[in-house]
Amino acid sequence: MTTMIYGATGAIGGAIARNLVASGNTVHLVGRNAERLQSLASELGSGATVGDILDPEVFARAVADAGAPLQGLVYAVGSIALKPLGRTSDEDMMHDFRLNALGAAQAIRAALPALKASEQASILLFSSVAAGLGFASHASIAMAKGAVEALTRSAAAELAPKIRVNCIAPSLTRTPLSEHLTASEQMSTSLAQMHPLQRLGEVDDLVGLAELLLSPKSGWITGQVIAVDGGRSRLAGKK
Repeated sequence: MTTMIYGATGAIGGAIARNLVASGNTVHLVGRNAERLQSLASELGSGATVGDILDPEVFARAVADAGAPLQGLVYAVGSIALKPLGRTSDEDMMHDFRLNALGAAQAIRAALPALKASEQASILLFSSVAAGLGFASHASIAMAKGAVEALTRSAAAELAPKIRVNCIAPSLTRTPLSEHLTASEQMSTSLAQMHPLQRLGEVDDLVGLAELLLSPKSGWITGQVIAVDGGRSRLAGKK
């Protein structure tokens, strides 16, 4: 059986795909960058669907390409667009919501028949530390990721017991998406010191938990938003 991975051309989605395949799983990749997607699909020997998450037709097409049953669904799609609320337009907010929250709901809805065809299935979404801990200039993305967390709980309640739904909420993680925040060594150091563990996240910090949540080994875990954030959301840190 197959795990569908949206955002496969991103650092986190791609790493999850590689990790799953290395453990003997089959994946189907979805992403909008055709060249990078086909390269990864060739590397992993997997199927792939090229498409933009903002195109509502991509979801049904991806499910048809992957085939049934599906044992997993990963929606590793996100954005980091930071603006003060007064300079954030309705269009900015709708874009963040469609990309992060509505897209996750559409992906789940399209995949439900294929997921229900599996004896047990798991869905993994991604939120952000910003959804639960207020940061300036994060209103739009925090609203969108807050919706992802609510979707996680609602879908988990509705789809139990055959389908589990969980969510990982990272703090700032070094990926190409976050380069505008981490490119400066001075800024990276400053941001790292805001975390009790005194460093920024790395993609490898997320993939092990992702694999666990997608596997039967986490068969009694559902409806959870799990922070992988160096302690930032729960610990005051050292004075």
